[in-house]
Formats: sequence, C-alpha cells, structure tokens
Amino acid sequence: MPVAERIHRDVVSYVRRSGRMNESQQRAWDAHHDRLVVELPSGERETSVAAGASVDWTAVFGREAPLKVEIGSGTGHAVTALAEAMPEANIVAFEVFTPAVASTLGRLVRHDVGNVRLVVADGAQALGTVFGAGTVSELWTFFPDPWHKARHHKRRLVGPAFASLVASRLAPGGTWRLATDWTDYAEAMREVLDAEPGLVNCFDGWAPRFEARPLTKYEQRGLDAGRTIHDLTYRRA
Repeated sequence: MPVAERIHRDVVSYVRRSGRMNESQQRAWDAHHDRLVVELPSGERETSVAAGASVDWTAVFGREAPLKVEIGSGTGHAVTALAEAMPEANIVAFEVFTPAVASTLGRLVRHDVGNVRLVVADGAQALGTVFGAGTVSELWTFFPDPWHKARHHKRRLVGPAFASLVASRLAPGGTWRLATDWTDYAEAMREVLDAEPGLVNCFDGWAPRFEARPLTKYEQRGLDAGRTIHDLTYRRA
C-alpha cells in the first residue's frame, strides 16, 4: 500500500456522544460485530487511527469489487439502501457513534445486506491511512455537521486538506457525492472543491439529487424546516 497521507486532526468534525446502547442495539452489536465491524488500531484518541494501520479490503470482503466509502453513516439508513442498490460494490461505512453503528448492524441484517463493513473511527483520518491512492471508486459525505457558528467553521469536514486527500484516494473516474441542507455550507463546499485541482465538478453548479440516496429522517427534517437540499458531485480530474 502507498505511504499513508494523513490529515492533522486535532480539530475534528464531530462531537462524540455517549456510547451507551439500548437493549436492541446491544443485541445487534453482540450478534454481528465480529462479522461486519472492522477494528482498526487507535491513535491518541479512541476514534483516531494509528499511523501504521492497514487493511486488505479484498480479504475483508472476500472478493475484488469496486470500493465505495461513506463517512458519517449515522444509523445506516442511507448506506443500507445504497448497498441494496449496489450489490456489486464493497462498501465501507465510518461512524464514530457506537450505538448508531449497532443500529446499522441491525438494519443491515434485517435487509439481508452483506456487502457493507462498518468502522468505528474518524473516517476523514482513516481515508488517508487504510486506503491506498486511487483505490476508492466513490465517496459519500451526506449531511455532515454544518457547525453553524463562524468560530466553529474550522471543524467542518469539507475543507482544502480533506478535498486534496479525497482527490488522491479516488480511482480514475471516481466520484465524490455530497449533500447538505445548509446553504452557507453548500456554498463553502463548492468554493473549496472548485479550487481543488484534483477534482472536477460533474455539473454546471449544483448536482441533481442523487437518486439512489434514500430520503432519511434527517433530510426530511431539513425539508420540513424549509431548507433547500444542495447536492454536489465531483470526479477525480
């Protein structure tokens, strides 16, 4: 695997909540963790990834297939639907909130989805550590935390360093799909991504809604509040 490219992550794009699971989440975790969760050696923080971490994704999935990644998979509504629609893909989903991962495990099993593996770790950091250059066919970052206050904008996931990293990890012709329901963040994303020489906007401005992405409760909440959903799609230059 090529030398890892790492993002300095003293400031992270998430706040980690309590790790306490309810009974159904605990049952799902106990029953399916060993098969569907990939454990990575941690760094300084519990959710960071050790510098020397590596993963043979072909061995993990037991097959060669296009590799798709979601960062911030929440309780798994989107990744489960996308995996059902893309059985030909190997899908890796990153989420730092353990109960949400447990809920995703239960959802994957109920839908009989077998082409997803989950990782409880900082996906933005892991992208540069456990994926080689040019190996990711598609990356999804749907509704990342907008961090509204100006003094917190540095916590936003989509910034110049991350955009450069994504461009390096995408396979030839690979795409990065993003969505947000906050206009100021959407405009900031577009400004950052348009400035990244390794990425090209697939559309003349905003992208049409990604049809394979299900309408989640989170997205519906934004619509109910009168916010506009902005999609973006970039490909590796």
